[in-house]
Amino acid sequence: MMRRRLASLIPTTIRAAQNHYKNSTSNLASLEPLQFVSLQCPQCPVNIWQPSCHFGSVRAYSSLLALNDLRDNPGARKQKTRKGRGIGSGKGKTAGRGHKGQKARGTMKFGFEGGQTPLRRRLPKRGFKNPFSLNFQPVGLGKIAKLINAGKIDSSELITMKTLKDSGAIGKQIEDGVRLMGRGAEHIKWPIHLEVSRVTVRAKAAVEAAGGSVRRVYYNKLGFRALLKPEWFEKKGRLLPKAARPPPKQKDKVDSIGRLPAPTKPIPFTTEEKEAMPASTA
Repeated sequence: MMRRRLASLIPTTIRAAQNHYKNSTSNLASLEPLQFVSLQCPQCPVNIWQPSCHFGSVRAYSSLLALNDLRDNPGARKQKTRKGRGIGSGKGKTAGRGHKGQKARGTMKFGFEGGQTPLRRRLPKRGFKNPFSLNFQPVGLGKIAKLINAGKIDSSELITMKTLKDSGAIGKQIEDGVRLMGRGAEHIKWPIHLEVSRVTVRAKAAVEAAGGSVRRVYYNKLGFRALLKPEWFEKKGRLLPKAARPPPKQKDKVDSIGRLPAPTKPIPFTTEEKEAMPASTA
């Protein structure tokens, strides 16, 4: 109804221009631009192309496109194939599976090749994955000295793995601990005290030559999370776990059990611990 009323308001000049455009598709060079003439409402002097103008209860618009005329392109929507709905559909009776056989009756497990040796068994095995391997994130003494000079690390307090994480010395993706490396050992000119998971011989000698100490501590997965993210346990309403003892195979690779929460004061090495410490500390 609205389109019919709008069509009656279009002047003859617009209709003639539209007919001229339809008839001259072969000769595009001779096509003249459409000239739109503004219509005036007889009741009000306002332009008809403005949305404020009304003809009774019908509003005039500059376009004849309506929301109820919107359609998808042909073939844009394809209906789902309905199987087993009679022979007239083309997918009835056997529904495209054919007659008899394993494929017509059901499915088989993934990789089944009809009884012959499947591909996953024909190919040989290569390598293995050690379930007891540990991945430590390395950090050099030069980076720690740089952060101390920048004021991000307080050298008068104990430097733990949480301190290294909060200062940006190591990344956030820490798996099993931190290994202290000797890169930039010449920048250590003052005593520092550290607690890490592993330490190389060069790094330990450089720190002890400056009057500091390095202690290798053990944390299991849960204890390591409690060290780095104690706020997670507070958010869940849980208590911090107790420090776990190292397994027998790692007892000779650590000096003591890690402390929770993160300590601020170092534990001095006793004479017995120094004598029992192996020559290789890596």
